[in-house]
Amino acid sequence: MKSLLNLFNNTRVRSIGYQAILFIVVISFFIFIISNASSNLIDQGIATGFGFLGDTTGFNIASSLIHYDSSSTYLRLFITALLNTLLVSFISIIFATAIGFFVGIMRLSGHPIAARIAAIYVETLRNIPLLLQVFFWYFAVLQPLPSPRASIEFIHRIFLNNRGLHLPSPELSGHSGWFFTLFFISLGISLYWYRQAKKYRIKNGYNRKLVWWGLRLTVLFCINISVYIISNTDLSWSVPVLTGFNFEGGSVITPEFFALFIALSTYTGAYIAENVRSGIQAVEKGQIEAGRTLGLSSFNILRFIIIPNAMRVIIPPLTNQYLTLTKNSSLAAAIAYPDIVLVFAGTALNQTGQAIEILLMVMLVYLLISLLIALAMNFYNKRFLLVER
Repeated sequence: MKSLLNLFNNTRVRSIGYQAILFIVVISFFIFIISNASSNLIDQGIATGFGFLGDTTGFNIASSLIHYDSSSTYLRLFITALLNTLLVSFISIIFATAIGFFVGIMRLSGHPIAARIAAIYVETLRNIPLLLQVFFWYFAVLQPLPSPRASIEFIHRIFLNNRGLHLPSPELSGHSGWFFTLFFISLGISLYWYRQAKKYRIKNGYNRKLVWWGLRLTVLFCINISVYIISNTDLSWSVPVLTGFNFEGGSVITPEFFALFIALSTYTGAYIAENVRSGIQAVEKGQIEAGRTLGLSSFNILRFIIIPNAMRVIIPPLTNQYLTLTKNSSLAAAIAYPDIVLVFAGTALNQTGQAIEILLMVMLVYLLISLLIALAMNFYNKRFLLVER
């Protein structure tokens, strides 16, 4: 009895015991939820499992990056909807970052008008709910545009109407896959060579390696042209043509995508602007004065001193904004953009009744995307950490 009392008084043993009890309670709760849901589905005649992924969907969606039609399976629908979600999230992250850095720097500008405009932008957009901004761009800006027959034409063969922005698109034939594979590999190699040449220039003070980088880039360009000719890749353009009540041919940026993209970019950009402003204000003034003493221009001081030092403060909250933007893309369901929430967790769930499986897949997708973004940003953040010597 005394030994048991001594064991209970041991803080380490007591801590492990509490954690074990909490773990058992949580696991028991989830087992109860899953078993209860499974029994209810059996009572309703709905089979559990992921076998439905091989069934035919029987419906089309408005836009897709890969081929999809009503004869496709639910698995292909899942992949198609996932790609749509990744597309709008990725493009919105890029534009939100650009907007945030531009507005954040402009807010600290010495020009009072520019600083006031940036402040109004931030305070306005971040205090209006995102869903209302999505509705504004979709219903108030894009839907009132003229019909396809009265389209607004930009430059040549670019048309804007309430069905979207219609653009010419390239059409490739032959063994084009080999050409584009080599092209992107060459692009990656060229960027690597350029970074190495830039490091050499900073370290040694002259540009000899930049000459070699140019020669290597020329050789890669010649190789790409040779593969283009050998692979018999024919490049032609598909242009949008008005046929009846809508355009055919080319590619189209739908109003649903455009409204969601603009709303996500501008809304998140307002928050990123505040992160950038706080990061710049955290830079010691002595470093800026040292740059001026060395004769650096204002642009070079911003590029080589302020931004690199501010990134240590900017990146952690910037990661949170990227994660929030990705999850906010689920608001696409409000304007019928075919993302993973609308067509898979919505239409597919209603047709199959596989609520547990579908919602589990969607939640795991968002979890995986968030973890990958956090991992990439943490890796990037290590480049800006101060190293104590």
